[in-house]
Amino acid sequence: MKEAGPHPLSQLPQIEKLLQNRELEAWFSRLSRPLVARLAAQTIAELRAALQEGGEFPGEAAILEALIRRCRETARRRIHHLVNATGVVLHTNLGRAPISEAAWRSAEAVNTGFSNLEFDLRTGRRGKRKGIIPDLLSLLVGAEDALMVNNNAAAVFLILSALAKGREVIVSRGEQVQIGGGFRIPEILAQTGARMVEVGTTNITRLEDYTSAFGPDTAMVLVVHASNFRIRGFTARPGIRELAENLPEDVHLVVDQGSGTTTEHIPGEQSVSHYLSSGADLVSFSGDKVLGGPQAGFIVGKKELIQTLSRHPLNRVFRPGKTIYSLMEEALVARLNRVAEPPVEAVLNLPMEELRARGESLLAELPPQAAELVDSTVSTGGGSAPDERFPSLSIRLPAKEKPERLLAALRESEPPIIGTIVDGQVQLNLATLLPEEVQVVGESLKRLLGDAARRGSARCT
Repeated sequence: MKEAGPHPLSQLPQIEKLLQNRELEAWFSRLSRPLVARLAAQTIAELRAALQEGGEFPGEAAILEALIRRCRETARRRIHHLVNATGVVLHTNLGRAPISEAAWRSAEAVNTGFSNLEFDLRTGRRGKRKGIIPDLLSLLVGAEDALMVNNNAAAVFLILSALAKGREVIVSRGEQVQIGGGFRIPEILAQTGARMVEVGTTNITRLEDYTSAFGPDTAMVLVVHASNFRIRGFTARPGIRELAENLPEDVHLVVDQGSGTTTEHIPGEQSVSHYLSSGADLVSFSGDKVLGGPQAGFIVGKKELIQTLSRHPLNRVFRPGKTIYSLMEEALVARLNRVAEPPVEAVLNLPMEELRARGESLLAELPPQAAELVDSTVSTGGGSAPDERFPSLSIRLPAKEKPERLLAALRESEPPIIGTIVDGQVQLNLATLLPEEVQVVGESLKRLLGDAARRGSARCT
C-alpha cells in the first residue's frame, strides 16, 4: 500500500523563513520589513484557502515568486519619479508643476534640520506661521495682503466659511462647475453653511441678473474660473469691474481664479492682478499650477478680509507645513527676481528647432522605421486655457501590437514613461520631457522595441 505524502497544508513555509530569503530582503528598503511580512501573510493565507479547496501545493519557489511579484506591484504604488510625455504641461495626475532643482536645494537645510517656522527670531518667542509669503505674494500680484493654505479648494472653503456662513452667495449658473475629484461648487457652498443663489443661465448671465438677486442676506458674489472647459458661441457675462462698481458696499466680490496665472501670458487666461485691479475683494488660486510651486492655495486681496480669514479656526486646519513654506518662498523669490522663466511659458516657448533636435536624437537610438517624428500639440493643463493648443512635436510609435499594450509596457519602464494614444498609435510628446529625460526615454524605447521585435520573430517561427 502506497504511503500518503505530507498534507499540503503542512508544507506551507513559515513567514519568518520566507523573510530570510535574500531576494525578499531586497524589498525591505523599498517597502519596510513589516509591510513585506504582511504581503507574505496575505500570500500564504490565499494559498492556504486554495489548498483547503483541493488545490495542489505549488512549491516554495513558486510561492517566493508570487510574493516577489506582490512586492513589485506594491512598490509601483509608491510616489516616485516618472516621465511626462503626455503633452500636458501641468498634468494633475502627474503632480502638476515640477519643483525647480534650485528651489529644492535651497530649501534642503530648512527641511533636514530645525527652523523658525513658528519662532520669532527678534523676540525669542513664539511667532506666526507665515514667513515672508504675504510680502512676496502681495508684491507679485499687487494685493494688500495674502494668505497661504493647503490648496485652492481649501482657500475657497475658508473664504465661504469665514465670510458667508448662514448667508447667501450669488453664483452664475454657468459657473457652478465640477473640477477633478468631484469638487462641485454647489456642494462646497452647502458644506460651508452658505446658501447658493443661482442667477442667469448656462451661457448668458447679465449684470441685472446679479443686481436683482441682492438682498439683506447677500454676503458675496462668487465668480468661478471654468478650469477644465469653455462655453463658446452665444455667451455673455459682466466683467469684474462692472460687477464691482454695482455691488452694495457690504457684499464681497470673490474670484476663484484657480489656475494661478500671475505674470505669465497665456491665451484665454486672466491674471490674478487683473481681477484685483478690476475691483475684486479677494482672489483665490493654486500655487502648484501655473505659478510653479509646491501644492498650496493662495488668497490675496484686502488686508481686513485676509486678517479675518487668518483668525478663523479653519485656517489652522488648512495651514501648510515647513516644506511647503520653504519651497514656496524660494519659488516666489525666483519669480520676483525673474531668474527663471515661468514653467508653463518655458515649455510653450520651446523653439521647434530644439524639439526637432530632441526628436532626432531619440530616433537615432532606435532601429530604422521603428518610430517617426510627427507634428502634434501641447496644452497647459492644470485648469488653465482648457481649449488652447500650442504647436509641438511627438515621437510616434507605429507598433504592430496593440497600442494599449505598448503604453502599458512604457509604464513598466524605470522610470515609467507616460504617453498617449492618438489615432490608434502611441505618441510621446517632446515638449513635456525634461531635457535630462530625452536620453532615458531613448534607452527605454530601444529596449522595449527590441523586445517587441523579438516577440514578433518568435511568433513567425
